[in-house]
Amino acid sequence: MTQAYTQGLQVGGSLTLGPEAAAGASALLNDRRLALLEHIGSCGSISQAAKLAGFSYKGAWDAVDAMNSLFGVSLVVTMTGGKGGGGAQLTETGIRVVDASRVLRREHQKFLTAASAGIADFDNIYTWMRRLTVRTSARNQFFGKVVAIKQAQVNVEVTLQLTGGDQIHAVITNDGLNELGLQIGSEAWALVKASWMILATPSAASGLSARNKLAGEVIRVHQGGVNAEVSLRCAGGNVLSATLTNDSVAELQIAEGKTMVAVFKASSVIMGVTD
Repeated sequence: MTQAYTQGLQVGGSLTLGPEAAAGASALLNDRRLALLEHIGSCGSISQAAKLAGFSYKGAWDAVDAMNSLFGVSLVVTMTGGKGGGGAQLTETGIRVVDASRVLRREHQKFLTAASAGIADFDNIYTWMRRLTVRTSARNQFFGKVVAIKQAQVNVEVTLQLTGGDQIHAVITNDGLNELGLQIGSEAWALVKASWMILATPSAASGLSARNKLAGEVIRVHQGGVNAEVSLRCAGGNVLSATLTNDSVAELQIAEGKTMVAVFKASSVIMGVTD
């Protein structure tokens, strides 16, 4: 983009919120997720809130799982059964987050209005600023602190303790360690594609050599024509998703409420940090 923006320029921006332990992490609670929370609080239904906030039904569930996991406490709880077929409501923490976001959005808008009035020339900076925004397609995104680093001649094993207490082990290069500036106490992200995870029963998982084994309760099975996405809630509260075939779901008799173990190699974990 080479066009210079010299007239009618206004500053825009979105608001993101997150728990104190994850300060600086990007898009924990962005505008769309905050809107989803507000609609859940007002209508008491994830499906209705999804339509109002512009999410698919599955996308809304994914967002709720991510928000509950990243905060370490539930912002949304669901109820099943009953004459009305169940519903959803905000927890006390969820209500506080929504109330705080409304106040912050008002102040945020005042700031953007004042900033727009003070800019005389923003030529070409827009292109540069876009390079600072990065998105990832990895289905599983975990935030935590580095609690152990084992260095070898070529590779390094980094142990990341997630919010909730679960741990993930990642093998990266020494160059990668230096590039990210990781050390004990550093805050970082662990990214794992759903297709890199294997689901096994607890007894079968004990015989596998993969470094990461996270046990959890199946909370959702979303089946497609060939494959299925299975979501587990781990003991620490984090929600992870694995992709496997429908045949595997049937063979393992995977269903909501069953305990399974997500198994994945340390070399399958991608680590990242927020600048």
